[in-house]
Amino acid sequence: MNTNKKTLRVLCLALVLILLGSAIAGLINSSFTGVKVSRISFETANGELSGLLYMPKDASESNPKPTIIVTHGYLNSAEMQDANAIELSRRGFVVLALDQYDHGHSALNAENYMSDDFLGMWMPFWVNSMNDAVTYMYEQPYVLKDENGNGVIGVTGHSMGGFSSTMALAMDEMQYAETGVRKIMAGLTEGSDFSYTSFAQVDVATADALGGGRVMGKVAAQYDEFFFNDPSETVNTVRHKDYVSTDEAKTWLEQSAPEANTWYDTADGGKRIIYQPAQTHPWNHFSAETTGYAISFYMTAFADYVDMLNDIEPSSQVWQLKEFFELIALIGFVLLFVPVVTLITKLPFFKEAVTEKIPVRVSQTSGAGKVVGIVALVIVALLPAIFYTPLVDGGAGSTVVNVLTCLAVAGAVVGAVCCFVSAKAGNKAARNGSLLAILSGVCLALTSHFAMYENITFWSAPAVSDIAYWTINAALISFLATSLIFVISKAKEGVKLSDYGVVCSAKTILAGLCTAIVAVAAGYLVLALMDVLFKADFRIWTFAFKTWDVNILPAVLKYLPTFLLFYIVSTVSITVNTNTEGTKGVKGYFLAMFLNAGGILIWLIRQYGTLFATGVAAHPESALSGIVLVAMVPTLAVAAILSRALYKRMGNIWTPAFLNAILMTIMTLANTTVFLKV
Repeated sequence: MNTNKKTLRVLCLALVLILLGSAIAGLINSSFTGVKVSRISFETANGELSGLLYMPKDASESNPKPTIIVTHGYLNSAEMQDANAIELSRRGFVVLALDQYDHGHSALNAENYMSDDFLGMWMPFWVNSMNDAVTYMYEQPYVLKDENGNGVIGVTGHSMGGFSSTMALAMDEMQYAETGVRKIMAGLTEGSDFSYTSFAQVDVATADALGGGRVMGKVAAQYDEFFFNDPSETVNTVRHKDYVSTDEAKTWLEQSAPEANTWYDTADGGKRIIYQPAQTHPWNHFSAETTGYAISFYMTAFADYVDMLNDIEPSSQVWQLKEFFELIALIGFVLLFVPVVTLITKLPFFKEAVTEKIPVRVSQTSGAGKVVGIVALVIVALLPAIFYTPLVDGGAGSTVVNVLTCLAVAGAVVGAVCCFVSAKAGNKAARNGSLLAILSGVCLALTSHFAMYENITFWSAPAVSDIAYWTINAALISFLATSLIFVISKAKEGVKLSDYGVVCSAKTILAGLCTAIVAVAAGYLVLALMDVLFKADFRIWTFAFKTWDVNILPAVLKYLPTFLLFYIVSTVSITVNTNTEGTKGVKGYFLAMFLNAGGILIWLIRQYGTLFATGVAAHPESALSGIVLVAMVPTLAVAAILSRALYKRMGNIWTPAFLNAILMTIMTLANTTVFLKV
C-alpha cells in the first residue's frame, strides 16, 4: 500500500474513533438528551470554582428540583464523578460535578492560602470547596427549597471531596444557628472518615453533634488504602478494614454494635448508614455497587420528593457505556499522533526530524550469552520498580536509597575503569559508553542522595513532585545500566550510538522538538473540540487526557525536563531492544511496553494480590504512592507504543521522546493538584 494512503487511512480511522466515541459518550452523559450538560464557573469568596452542571430538561425556575453536588478527591477532577453525576441526573436530580479549588478548572485566590508550606496550601482548597459550591447552588432558581427556605440539596464527595462534604455539613449547621436556614438536607461521603477534618476542628463527636437531623451516610471500603483504620494502626494502612466495628463509627451511628448497610435513626431525628463494599479507595468511583449505594441513599434521603424524580432501579446504570466509548475515543487519540507526525514531517524544516532509518539488528549472541542478555534486560526493566517504594515513600536519606547512592558511585567507578581499559585498547565506542556510565552514575548518586522538588512554591504539584523524584532516579538507573551493558557487551558486537536512535544533529533535535509541539497542540485542539461539542474527554478510569487551563503551563515547563530525561532514556532502551530480527511486529510492541511499564505492573499485582489474599498489602505503607501507579501503567504503556511506532518512522529517538514528555507532562498536571496562587 502507498505510504501516503496508509497514513491518511490511519488518520481517518483515528478521527472516526474520536468522533464516534465522543459523540456516543456525550449522548450517554446527557441521558440521551434528557439532561443538558454544560461547563460552568462562578466566583466565590475564596476564588473561582468550575464544574459540569447536569440539568434535567424539566428543571427550571418554575420547576425547581432536588439538587446534589458531587466532587472528587485529592489529585482528581470533576470527571471522576461521572458515574454519580450521570446516574443521579438521569433520575431527575440537578447535579453539579465540581472541580475543587486548584483542581481541574478551579483556582483558589492567592490571599486565601494559609502559608507557603504544604499544609497552608493544602487545607484551604478542600475545607472551603464544597461549602462555597453549596452557597452558590442554593441561590440558583432551579434548586428546590422547602416551605421554610431550607435547601433540598445533597452533598457527596470522594476522599478529600468527602472531607470537603463533611466540612460543608458542619458549616451549614453552624450557619443555621445564625440564619435559621439549612442549605443542605443530606450528605454521603465516599472514602473518607474524620481523620483530616479533625485538623479543622470537625472530629466525629463534632460531626455527630452538628448533624441537625440530616440524612447522612458513608461508603467505607474494606480495602481502602488510607482511611477507616483501627486507631492502633495509622502508618501501615493498606490492609483490610471493618469500619463499623470502630469506636468512631459507633459514635457517628450512635449505636453500640452497628452493622454495615443498615439504616439507624439518630437522636436529632436524622438517619445514618455506613456501606462497606469490598473495594479499594479509587475503586469507589468506578463501581456499579458504590454508584448503586449513592442512588439508593439519595432516593431515601429525598423520599418526600420522589414524585419529582424518575423511578429507575439502582441497578439500572449506563455510566459504564460512557467510559467504554471514551475509551474508544482514547484509542483514537493515541492512534492520531503517528499519522499527524508523519504528515508534519513532510513539510519544510520539519522534515529534518527524519533521518536514515535504523537498520534492523541481527543478534550475534546465542546460547548462554542470549540467556544472560535476557536476564539483564529483565533486571534493567525491574530496577525502577524495585526502588519505587524506597524512593517515593522513604525518600532521600532512607536506608535503601542510601544503598542506591552507593550502587551509583560503584557504577561510576566501574565506568571509570572501563574508560581506562577501552582507551588503552583504542576502542572509541566503549570509551564513549564508559564516559556516559560515569556521567549517569555521578548524577544518580547526586539525585538519589539529595532531597529534590521540596520547594512547594516552585514545585507546585506535590504528588507530581513525588513521581518526578522517582522518575529522574529511574531514568538515571536505566541510563547507568544501559551504558554499562553497552560497554561490557554491545560495543564488542559493533553496536553504535545510531543503533540506539541517538543522532547528534542540532537541526534534527530542533526539528523533532518542533514536530512534537505541533503534534501535541493538534491533539489537544481535537480534545478541546470534543469537550465543546460533547463534554467528553479521552479516558479510562484514572487515566485521562482532559482539557486544561493555560495557568498550569508554568508548572508544565518546570517538570518537563525531568520527564524528558526519562522519555529520552526509555526511548533509547526501546529502540535498541526492539529493533531486532527477533522483535519484529507485535512482539516488539509488547517488549516495549514491558520495558516501560512491566516492573510497575508487577509491583501493582504483588501489592494488591497480597492485600486481597491476606488482608495486608505487600507494602502496607504505600497508600497514595500505590494508587498513583494505577494510571502510570497505561501512561507508560502508551508512551512505549508511541516510542516504537515513531522511532521506526523518524530514524531517531528525538521526536518520540519530546512528544511523550510534553504529552504526558501536560496530561499528568491536568489531572492533579496544582497550587496556582492566582
